[in-house]
Amino acid sequence: MALRLVSDFDLRKDVLPWLRAQRVASAAAGARGGGPGVLENNYESLRILNVERNGNVIYTYKDNKGNVFFGLYDCQTRQNEHLYTFEKDLHVVSCSVNSDRTLLAASLVHSTKEGRKNELQPGSKCLTLLVEIHPVNNVKVLKAVDSYIWVQFLYPHVESHPLPENHLLLVSEEKYIEKFHIQVIQEDGSRVVIKDSGHLLRERVAEDFVWAQWDMSEQRLYYIDLKKSRSILKCLQFSVDEKFNLMFEAPLDITLNDSGFKLVNFGCDDLQDQENLSKHLTLCVFTNHTALLNTFLLLGSLCVCYSPKFDSWEKFTYSVFYFHKGHGKTFTAALGSVDSHVTKGLTFLNLDYYLAVYLPGHFFHLLNIQHPDLICHSLFLTGNSEVVDMLPHSPLQSLSGSLVLDWCSGKLYRALLNQSYLLQFLWNTRLDCEKMAVLHCVLSCGGDRRFLEAKIIQWISENISTCHSFDLIQEFIIASSYWSICPETSNMDKLLPYSSVLTWNTEIPGITLVTEEIALPFMKVHSFKGYWEKLNSNLEYVKYSKPHLHYNNSMVRREWHSLISEEKTGRRRSMVYVKNILDNATKVISNLEARNLEPRLTPLFQEEDNHQRLLMGLMVSELKDHLLRHLQGVEKKKIEQMVLDYVSKLLDLVCQIMETSWRKHSLHPCVPHFSGRASAAEFKVFHIMTRILEATKNLFLPLPPDLDNTEKNEKLKFSIIVRLPPLIGQKICRLWDHPMSSNIISRNHVKRLLQNYKKKPPSSVIHKSSFSVEFLPLNYFVEILTDIESSNQALYAFEGHDNVDAKFVEEAALKHTMMLLGL
Repeated sequence: MALRLVSDFDLRKDVLPWLRAQRVASAAAGARGGGPGVLENNYESLRILNVERNGNVIYTYKDNKGNVFFGLYDCQTRQNEHLYTFEKDLHVVSCSVNSDRTLLAASLVHSTKEGRKNELQPGSKCLTLLVEIHPVNNVKVLKAVDSYIWVQFLYPHVESHPLPENHLLLVSEEKYIEKFHIQVIQEDGSRVVIKDSGHLLRERVAEDFVWAQWDMSEQRLYYIDLKKSRSILKCLQFSVDEKFNLMFEAPLDITLNDSGFKLVNFGCDDLQDQENLSKHLTLCVFTNHTALLNTFLLLGSLCVCYSPKFDSWEKFTYSVFYFHKGHGKTFTAALGSVDSHVTKGLTFLNLDYYLAVYLPGHFFHLLNIQHPDLICHSLFLTGNSEVVDMLPHSPLQSLSGSLVLDWCSGKLYRALLNQSYLLQFLWNTRLDCEKMAVLHCVLSCGGDRRFLEAKIIQWISENISTCHSFDLIQEFIIASSYWSICPETSNMDKLLPYSSVLTWNTEIPGITLVTEEIALPFMKVHSFKGYWEKLNSNLEYVKYSKPHLHYNNSMVRREWHSLISEEKTGRRRSMVYVKNILDNATKVISNLEARNLEPRLTPLFQEEDNHQRLLMGLMVSELKDHLLRHLQGVEKKKIEQMVLDYVSKLLDLVCQIMETSWRKHSLHPCVPHFSGRASAAEFKVFHIMTRILEATKNLFLPLPPDLDNTEKNEKLKFSIIVRLPPLIGQKICRLWDHPMSSNIISRNHVKRLLQNYKKKPPSSVIHKSSFSVEFLPLNYFVEILTDIESSNQALYAFEGHDNVDAKFVEEAALKHTMMLLGL
């Protein structure tokens, strides 16, 4: 399927065997119940409570007596640990463990056998407890209130030695958030206890909010409060010293109820009725960083995904606010049959360069985060597609990054794009919009780029005539070159072209959208690092960079034509300037040759052609100047190498397409001979070559050198023309100003005129030729052609070439005769 879910944790596989082993051990020791493994009849009680920043999973279960056990699964050692037991029949609302595993915080309510287990009964309390667990010792009551409480320990960004102070967030259903400062000390060697537990410091973090989300990976708190009925999104960043800063405020054009209350990712919330998720609004915030070779590339994206309460069986509406781009999009997806009721909630998933939106059994939408402007760069699939049917039908909870929890099965996944499946989908899809979107999805996945490009080129060669909305070769060359360079350096996504398509007006089946500008977040701090520096850079770009700064070859085109014109008129720039350009070309050729481990079959870019080399060198020169102007904080040498790699990549892809075509059809490593009739393989290769020529011409890339009209090259040109389909050959003849080209045009014109000719009595008047040569047979023949043209002008006009007539034929015939006679 399009999504690949890689299992990180499974309650049934990673916890149950350990629990059963504990039960056996307890029984062998003579224990009579009460051990951590006594849950043979209570499998349903085993559930995940929380996933901490370090990836450790906290879970709970009950024994046959109703006692509540807390356990921890260490994702590094893949070992389980029993944390604590409450010998009462309680229901756990929330739980968190500090990074040193010395403190456990939990909020619990009394279980009820009638009605919903999570409803607070009159007079009952929600207890929020802080427990010393290294070893198990004192229990302190932090809260005892009639409203629900959620708990979350803050984690340091770099784990090292044990921390002297821990920090705990308490989130109340009464719409406030507090932070407790908890100092610990060691007694009797390794015993850890709370210092001055009767006087814990606390501070108010937020209040009067209607929605909040915790980002465990980045230690950020997002929340929304209502000011004059306007939703304001705020973000608190908790730092290494556990202080926090308000990073930004951003207005949201959504409707929230002041009486509502919603938490996201504060543990695994089972308080909601999961069968009625579709009746509730969905709101979540996604930020991104992408792992590359054990490093992280900060994209600086900030997306808010929102879906209002579901109110129609025919369509589903959701919005994505791309704050890092300054606009939002509201999508309306058709659900098809009115009988296809929606029983599951909408799922938003974070997938690095993309975010996925899917409604189980109905649609799957893969949204491009980095380049969201055109809908064709995102993939939309309806319920009729097998891709949608293959996605999980249970609701998924998107945690930080690509971590996903399937709460129904108790499984924790890493959600990734399935590159091999997308490649297969690329072969099978028929819609141009899907070809465009999947091409970029596949390239964004990374991996063995040479292997990936070979697969895509193979697909292009088989489907080059099936795409009508854009040029497959152009799009592949630009997109693959982009993905080979941009992930390595920040801000390159704003400076290099991403796609050959600048506008898209074709409808996408099953979905419509409305795009609107949105107010940018107002940054509340003035010093930025890491993600915040990149986000601020993106916001500054949206504010001030109009028009866009993406590089194009227009400057190269003007400068190249200028140099060629100067060469023809005998005027030249300084020798140093020209030498630098030609030196750039030499470096490109050398870099191009170094990419290939074996000789090429096709002799592209190997000719000593000055015009071709000038164009190569200019591409390097102009792109380097462009990046030096706009790419701040990058060394000049690194920029020069990136430019060299990028230009070499553009040309290498052209060579790869040619090489693949020649090898596929088993052509010899030499220029084809045109003396005999073309084989089917040669014609297919020639067709690919013409499409490459068209694509590179529009991109203004270096082309093979132009053939002049020497005798050898003329024979080559004519041998190509006569072997082309007639209509194509005629079009080429019109473009080539040459006597033999005129001869072919004349022959075709005469053939068309004389197809239905019926001889008439000769005219007594002979029209004089426009030439001074008296040649009666030609004069008579031209007169016949003129009569036919005058009487059947509308029928016999040469299509697309108004200047072809009897006079044109006469002149061409005389010139051809004189050429044959050597006159």
